[in-house]
Amino acid sequence: MSHLRSSGRWAGGLIALTVTAASTLAATAAVAGPAAAQGATPAADAGAVQAGQSCTASDLGKRHPFIKSTEVAPTITHFKGWYVTAGSTGYQNVTTNTQTTISVSVGLNGQIKGDFAVQTLGTVGAMLGLNVQLNYSSTSSESTSVSWNFNDPGYYGVYKGTKKVTGTYGSLNCNRVQQGDGSWALKWIEGADTGSYTTYTTLEEGAVRCEDKVPANSIMRKAQGLLDCGSATATAKHPAGPVPSAKADQAKRDADNAATAAKAAQSMKATRAARPATRAALDCQPGAYKIDVPGKVLNWSAPLLANDGIRLRESNWTSAHLDNWRLCNVTENNGVIEASLWNWGNGGCATIPADIANLEQAYLTTANCGEDDLQRFYIYRDVPGSSKIGLQNKYTGSMLGHDRYADGELIRQFSSGRQDGTGTYTLTGV
Repeated sequence: MSHLRSSGRWAGGLIALTVTAASTLAATAAVAGPAAAQGATPAADAGAVQAGQSCTASDLGKRHPFIKSTEVAPTITHFKGWYVTAGSTGYQNVTTNTQTTISVSVGLNGQIKGDFAVQTLGTVGAMLGLNVQLNYSSTSSESTSVSWNFNDPGYYGVYKGTKKVTGTYGSLNCNRVQQGDGSWALKWIEGADTGSYTTYTTLEEGAVRCEDKVPANSIMRKAQGLLDCGSATATAKHPAGPVPSAKADQAKRDADNAATAAKAAQSMKATRAARPATRAALDCQPGAYKIDVPGKVLNWSAPLLANDGIRLRESNWTSAHLDNWRLCNVTENNGVIEASLWNWGNGGCATIPADIANLEQAYLTTANCGEDDLQRFYIYRDVPGSSKIGLQNKYTGSMLGHDRYADGELIRQFSSGRQDGTGTYTLTGV
């Protein structure tokens, strides 16, 4: 039987985690909620935030990931049927064809630039005990070669493969919670944001025959399935070299079709995001607010110029109500408010620009109000009596914050929020 090996070219950028026998052959693991996800690896997650734990007002502008579900599937990325005759054993270089291309992604962020995405993938790897990619990468979409020592004649499947890891995640956010005695407290809750992720383990390469005994649900077993064992192709005599395989060819066609469909879906999603928002009537609450830095004098102001962003401005800086905001189309679910932020001065709604929405630290600006999740925000609140809040964009899932306490500083999105507490603001009535 042939043995698989790891390709050193694909090992870079991985965090070394202990791989157990159970996790090596893991197929599907589903986690019911944040407590179960965090409990999967107690030693790794001993200091992690968990739902129901207390938080403080400085945490209102932060978020932490938890894993809702995971699925591990052996996946063949490259394959070639190869026949070895008695006179052609020994080392041979076999060019394989692409079967599947896997790209790392978390939610909208295919580049894995934000802390939240890295934390999400790191949590997945720790839960499963697998070495997974934590930064953006993809398996090769080109034909690649495998150099292999064929000791015995026979019908082989020469392959490269990996474990594709997919699933869903949620976020834990700090929000006020009413307790059994009627009092209020700040606690980490399951926030409104959810999404999906994809990553993969170290790439392996090898060769396998129909008669080899291999572990069920392994990469090698997946490659053996492409050999079409029992068919005339597998049992007939062939000259040394490549062997046509209808099953492998169909798998390649299926992979190409899936890749085309995924690319079309992504293009359609991008088109929808870039499409100008249609103007919509807003149902705004009567009160107007400044959005201040807690305990300090700076507050948000809408842009004076069309292409400018929303900035921190000194409280004595006023210009036709550009620092006044109304909450519109307000809904509430499990204590979390969702609203559009309408600017009294320019009549626009706060938004993350569509063309940079997937970027860490994309700036906040205003645009014509419309039916657009880029203009919708979740508002996490301090206990009654305090006007401190944190804000999260519905579409991107990122929290709003700023780099510096300074006049003119842009308000930006941060995937995990600002860990120094500068993502907490005050909603001050005017």
